[in-house]
Amino acid sequence: MGWLGRTLDRTAHWLLKWRIIRGPARWIANSRYAWSIVSRTDRVRARRLQTRVLADKLPEHISIIMDGNRRYAADTGLAATLGHRAGKEKLEDVMDWVLEIGVPYLTVYALSTENITNRKPEELEALFDLYVEGLNDLSKDERILKNKVKVQVAGRKDLLPKRVLAAIENVETVTAEHDNFVFTVCLAYGSREEIIEAVRSIAADHADGNIDLDAIDEAEISKRLWTGDMPDPDLVIRTSGEERISNFLLWQSAYAEYYFTDVYWPSFLTE
Repeated sequence: MGWLGRTLDRTAHWLLKWRIIRGPARWIANSRYAWSIVSRTDRVRARRLQTRVLADKLPEHISIIMDGNRRYAADTGLAATLGHRAGKEKLEDVMDWVLEIGVPYLTVYALSTENITNRKPEELEALFDLYVEGLNDLSKDERILKNKVKVQVAGRKDLLPKRVLAAIENVETVTAEHDNFVFTVCLAYGSREEIIEAVRSIAADHADGNIDLDAIDEAEISKRLWTGDMPDPDLVIRTSGEERISNFLLWQSAYAEYYFTDVYWPSFLTE
Protein backbone atom coordinates (compact mmCIF):
# COMPACT_ATOMS: atom_id res chain seq x y z
CA MET A 1 0.00 0.00 0.00
CA GLY A 2 2.90 2.34 0.69
CA TRP A 3 3.53 4.92 3.40
CA LEU A 4 1.10 7.47 1.93
CA GLY A 5 -1.66 4.90 1.54
CA ARG A 6 -1.26 3.68 5.10
CA THR A 7 -1.28 7.24 6.42
CA LEU A 8 -4.47 8.08 4.50
CA ASP A 9 -6.11 4.87 5.70
CA ARG A 10 -5.27 5.60 9.36
CA THR A 11 -6.51 9.18 8.98
CA ALA A 12 -9.78 8.00 7.44
CA HIS A 13 -10.36 5.48 10.24
CA TRP A 14 -9.69 8.19 12.84
CA LEU A 15 -12.13 10.61 11.19
CA LEU A 16 -14.84 7.93 11.00
CA LYS A 17 -14.82 7.66 14.79
CA TRP A 18 -16.67 11.00 14.87
CA ARG A 19 -20.44 10.83 14.33
CA ILE A 20 -20.46 14.16 12.46
CA ILE A 21 -18.11 12.62 9.88
CA ARG A 22 -19.45 9.04 9.92
CA GLY A 23 -23.04 9.97 9.03
CA PRO A 24 -22.29 11.92 5.82
CA ALA A 25 -19.58 9.40 4.89
CA ARG A 26 -22.03 6.52 5.16
CA TRP A 27 -24.61 8.40 3.05
CA ILE A 28 -22.01 9.14 0.38
CA ALA A 29 -20.73 5.55 0.39
CA ASN A 30 -24.22 4.24 -0.29
CA SER A 31 -25.45 6.88 -2.73
CA ARG A 32 -26.08 6.14 -6.39
CA TYR A 33 -23.59 8.89 -7.26
CA ALA A 34 -20.80 7.15 -5.38
CA TRP A 35 -21.79 3.86 -7.00
CA SER A 36 -21.42 5.32 -10.50
CA ILE A 37 -18.08 6.94 -9.68
CA VAL A 38 -16.30 4.16 -7.83
CA SER A 39 -17.78 0.97 -9.26
CA ARG A 40 -15.13 0.55 -11.96
CA THR A 41 -12.18 1.39 -9.75
CA ASP A 42 -13.58 -0.80 -7.01
CA ARG A 43 -13.77 -3.74 -9.40
CA VAL A 44 -10.07 -3.25 -10.17
CA ARG A 45 -9.32 -3.06 -6.44
CA ALA A 46 -11.38 -6.18 -5.77
CA ARG A 47 -9.57 -8.13 -8.49
CA ARG A 48 -6.22 -7.14 -7.00
CA LEU A 49 -7.45 -8.09 -3.53
CA GLN A 50 -8.69 -11.42 -4.88
CA THR A 51 -5.24 -12.10 -6.32
CA ARG A 52 -3.69 -11.40 -2.90
CA VAL A 53 -6.27 -13.60 -1.16
CA LEU A 54 -5.60 -16.49 -3.52
CA ALA A 55 -1.87 -16.16 -2.87
CA ASP A 56 -2.40 -16.44 0.90
CA LYS A 57 -4.19 -18.99 3.11
CA LEU A 58 -7.90 -18.91 2.38
CA PRO A 59 -10.49 -18.84 5.16
CA GLU A 60 -12.38 -22.10 5.40
CA HIS A 61 -15.62 -20.53 6.55
CA ILE A 62 -16.95 -17.01 5.87
CA SER A 63 -20.06 -15.76 7.65
CA ILE A 64 -21.94 -12.59 6.74
CA ILE A 65 -24.47 -10.46 8.60
CA MET A 66 -26.31 -8.97 5.62
CA ASP A 67 -27.47 -5.67 7.11
CA GLY A 68 -28.82 -2.48 5.57
CA ASN A 69 -31.37 -3.53 2.93
CA ARG A 70 -34.10 -1.24 4.27
CA ARG A 71 -31.79 1.73 4.73
CA TYR A 72 -30.42 1.18 1.24
CA ALA A 73 -33.99 1.29 -0.08
CA ALA A 74 -34.82 4.44 1.89
CA ASP A 75 -31.69 6.25 0.71
CA THR A 76 -32.34 5.36 -2.94
CA GLY A 77 -36.07 6.10 -2.88
CA LEU A 78 -37.17 2.45 -3.16
CA ALA A 79 -39.77 0.43 -1.26
CA ALA A 80 -38.34 -1.75 1.51
CA THR A 81 -39.28 -4.89 -0.44
CA LEU A 82 -37.11 -3.73 -3.34
CA GLY A 83 -34.24 -3.19 -0.92
CA HIS A 84 -34.55 -6.82 0.18
CA ARG A 85 -34.62 -7.94 -3.45
CA ALA A 86 -31.44 -5.94 -4.12
CA GLY A 87 -29.92 -7.76 -1.14
CA LYS A 88 -30.89 -11.11 -2.67
CA GLU A 89 -29.17 -10.16 -5.91
CA LYS A 90 -26.05 -9.12 -4.00
CA LEU A 91 -25.99 -12.50 -2.27
CA GLU A 92 -25.89 -14.16 -5.69
CA ASP A 93 -22.82 -12.05 -6.55
CA VAL A 94 -21.13 -13.05 -3.29
CA MET A 95 -21.90 -16.70 -3.95
CA ASP A 96 -20.12 -16.43 -7.30
CA TRP A 97 -17.10 -14.85 -5.59
CA VAL A 98 -16.94 -17.51 -2.86
CA LEU A 99 -17.18 -20.33 -5.40
CA GLU A 100 -14.55 -18.72 -7.59
CA ILE A 101 -11.93 -18.35 -4.86
CA GLY A 102 -12.81 -21.74 -3.36
CA VAL A 103 -14.05 -21.03 0.19
CA PRO A 104 -15.90 -24.23 1.15
CA TYR A 105 -18.31 -22.80 3.76
CA LEU A 106 -20.49 -19.69 3.48
CA THR A 107 -23.07 -18.83 6.14
CA VAL A 108 -25.39 -15.81 5.93
CA TYR A 109 -27.70 -14.22 8.50
CA ALA A 110 -30.97 -13.62 6.65
CA LEU A 111 -33.61 -13.38 9.39
CA SER A 112 -33.32 -13.34 13.17
CA THR A 113 -35.87 -14.53 15.71
CA GLU A 114 -36.14 -10.89 16.80
CA ASN A 115 -37.01 -9.85 13.23
CA ILE A 116 -40.03 -12.14 13.30
CA THR A 117 -41.48 -10.32 16.30
CA ASN A 118 -40.33 -6.80 15.38
CA ARG A 119 -41.05 -6.52 11.66
CA LYS A 120 -44.42 -5.46 10.27
CA PRO A 121 -46.53 -8.41 9.06
CA GLU A 122 -46.65 -7.15 5.47
CA GLU A 123 -42.85 -6.84 5.33
CA LEU A 124 -42.44 -10.32 6.82
CA GLU A 125 -44.81 -11.81 4.26
CA ALA A 126 -42.84 -10.17 1.45
CA LEU A 127 -39.62 -11.55 2.97
CA PHE A 128 -41.09 -15.03 3.22
CA ASP A 129 -42.10 -14.87 -0.44
CA LEU A 130 -38.56 -13.80 -1.32
CA TYR A 131 -37.08 -16.70 0.67
CA VAL A 132 -39.35 -19.16 -1.12
CA GLU A 133 -38.29 -17.74 -4.47
CA GLY A 134 -34.60 -17.75 -3.53
CA LEU A 135 -34.58 -21.28 -2.12
CA ASN A 136 -36.47 -22.68 -5.09
CA ASP A 137 -34.06 -20.89 -7.43
CA LEU A 138 -31.13 -22.48 -5.59
CA SER A 139 -32.58 -25.95 -6.09
CA LYS A 140 -32.37 -25.41 -9.87
CA ASP A 141 -29.32 -23.12 -10.02
CA GLU A 142 -26.63 -24.45 -12.35
CA ARG A 143 -23.92 -23.04 -10.09
CA ILE A 144 -25.25 -25.02 -7.14
CA LEU A 145 -25.58 -28.24 -9.11
CA LYS A 146 -22.32 -27.94 -11.05
CA ASN A 147 -20.22 -27.02 -8.00
CA LYS A 148 -21.89 -29.61 -5.73
CA VAL A 149 -23.04 -27.00 -3.19
CA LYS A 150 -25.01 -28.35 -0.25
CA VAL A 151 -27.70 -25.85 0.78
CA GLN A 152 -29.09 -25.95 4.31
CA VAL A 153 -31.12 -23.73 6.62
CA ALA A 154 -30.37 -23.22 10.32
CA GLY A 155 -32.77 -21.70 12.82
CA ARG A 156 -36.16 -22.02 14.48
CA LYS A 157 -37.93 -23.58 11.54
CA ASP A 158 -41.07 -23.95 13.64
CA LEU A 159 -41.48 -20.16 13.39
CA LEU A 160 -41.55 -20.21 9.57
CA PRO A 161 -44.69 -20.55 7.42
CA LYS A 162 -45.44 -23.76 5.56
CA ARG A 163 -44.48 -22.39 2.14
CA VAL A 164 -41.00 -21.54 3.40
CA LEU A 165 -40.65 -24.95 5.04
CA ALA A 166 -41.62 -26.64 1.76
CA ALA A 167 -38.96 -24.65 -0.12
CA ILE A 168 -36.37 -25.53 2.55
CA GLU A 169 -37.19 -29.23 2.34
CA ASN A 170 -36.98 -29.14 -1.44
CA VAL A 171 -33.56 -27.49 -1.71
CA GLU A 172 -32.08 -29.53 1.16
CA THR A 173 -33.29 -32.75 -0.49
CA VAL A 174 -31.98 -31.80 -3.93
CA THR A 175 -28.52 -30.86 -2.58
CA ALA A 176 -28.25 -33.40 0.26
CA GLU A 177 -25.50 -35.43 -1.42
CA HIS A 178 -23.39 -32.45 -2.48
CA ASP A 179 -20.04 -32.26 -0.70
CA ASN A 180 -17.81 -29.63 -2.33
CA PHE A 181 -19.30 -26.50 -0.72
CA VAL A 182 -21.82 -25.80 2.05
CA PHE A 183 -24.11 -22.76 1.88
CA THR A 184 -26.05 -22.16 5.10
CA VAL A 185 -28.90 -19.68 5.37
CA CYS A 186 -29.80 -18.66 8.92
CA LEU A 187 -33.57 -18.09 9.02
CA ALA A 188 -35.47 -17.41 12.23
CA TYR A 189 -32.06 -17.77 13.83
CA GLY A 190 -30.92 -16.72 17.28
CA SER A 191 -27.64 -17.91 18.74
CA ARG A 192 -28.84 -17.80 22.35
CA GLU A 193 -31.79 -20.04 21.46
CA GLU A 194 -29.38 -22.35 19.65
CA ILE A 195 -27.13 -22.66 22.72
CA ILE A 196 -30.12 -23.19 25.02
CA GLU A 197 -31.32 -26.06 22.83
CA ALA A 198 -27.86 -27.63 22.89
CA VAL A 199 -27.71 -27.38 26.70
CA ARG A 200 -31.19 -28.87 27.05
CA SER A 201 -30.18 -31.75 24.79
CA ILE A 202 -27.11 -32.47 26.93
CA ALA A 203 -29.12 -32.15 30.15
CA ALA A 204 -31.70 -34.64 28.87
CA ASP A 205 -29.00 -37.13 27.89
CA HIS A 206 -27.32 -36.73 31.29
CA ALA A 207 -30.63 -37.27 33.10
CA ASP A 208 -31.13 -40.47 31.08
CA GLY A 209 -27.64 -41.65 31.96
CA ASN A 210 -26.36 -41.40 28.39
CA ILE A 211 -23.56 -38.90 29.08
CA ASP A 212 -21.29 -38.31 32.08
CA LEU A 213 -20.59 -34.81 33.41
CA ASP A 214 -16.89 -35.25 32.65
CA ALA A 215 -17.75 -35.90 28.99
CA ILE A 216 -19.41 -32.49 28.55
CA ASP A 217 -16.84 -30.26 26.86
CA GLU A 218 -16.60 -27.72 24.03
CA ALA A 219 -16.77 -30.38 21.34
CA GLU A 220 -19.92 -31.90 22.87
CA ILE A 221 -21.70 -28.54 22.89
CA SER A 222 -20.46 -27.59 19.41
CA LYS A 223 -21.77 -30.73 17.75
CA ARG A 224 -25.25 -30.15 19.19
CA LEU A 225 -25.57 -26.66 17.72
CA TRP A 226 -27.60 -26.10 14.56
CA THR A 227 -24.27 -25.63 12.77
CA GLY A 228 -22.71 -28.69 14.40
CA ASP A 229 -21.63 -30.26 11.12
CA MET A 230 -19.48 -27.26 10.10
CA PRO A 231 -16.16 -25.74 11.20
CA ASP A 232 -16.30 -22.46 13.11
CA PRO A 233 -16.13 -19.30 10.97
CA ASP A 234 -12.72 -17.75 10.32
CA LEU A 235 -14.15 -14.44 9.13
CA VAL A 236 -17.41 -12.65 10.04
CA ILE A 237 -18.44 -9.68 7.87
CA ARG A 238 -21.12 -7.16 8.81
CA THR A 239 -22.34 -4.43 6.49
CA SER A 240 -24.19 -1.15 7.19
CA GLY A 241 -21.80 0.35 9.76
CA GLU A 242 -23.19 -1.43 12.82
CA GLU A 243 -20.37 -2.87 14.93
CA ARG A 244 -22.19 -5.60 16.85
CA ILE A 245 -22.94 -9.27 16.26
CA SER A 246 -26.69 -9.28 16.96
CA ASN A 247 -27.04 -12.78 18.40
CA PHE A 248 -25.26 -14.42 15.46
CA LEU A 249 -22.95 -17.44 15.91
CA LEU A 250 -22.01 -16.39 19.46
CA TRP A 251 -20.38 -19.71 20.35
CA GLN A 252 -18.93 -20.44 16.91
CA SER A 253 -17.26 -17.08 16.31
CA ALA A 254 -15.23 -16.98 19.55
CA TYR A 255 -11.95 -16.84 17.59
CA ALA A 256 -13.16 -15.35 14.29
CA GLU A 257 -11.84 -12.19 12.67
CA TYR A 258 -14.49 -9.46 12.29
CA TYR A 259 -14.78 -7.01 9.42
CA PHE A 260 -17.26 -4.13 9.64
CA THR A 261 -18.02 -1.92 6.66
CA ASP A 262 -20.18 1.21 6.41
CA VAL A 263 -21.81 0.27 3.09
CA TYR A 264 -25.25 -1.30 3.10
CA TRP A 265 -25.49 -4.91 2.00
CA PRO A 266 -26.81 -4.22 -1.54
CA SER A 267 -23.84 -1.86 -2.08
CA PHE A 268 -21.26 -4.42 -0.95
CA LEU A 269 -18.88 -4.85 -3.90
CA THR A 270 -17.02 -8.06 -4.66
CA GLU A 271 -16.23 -7.88 -8.37
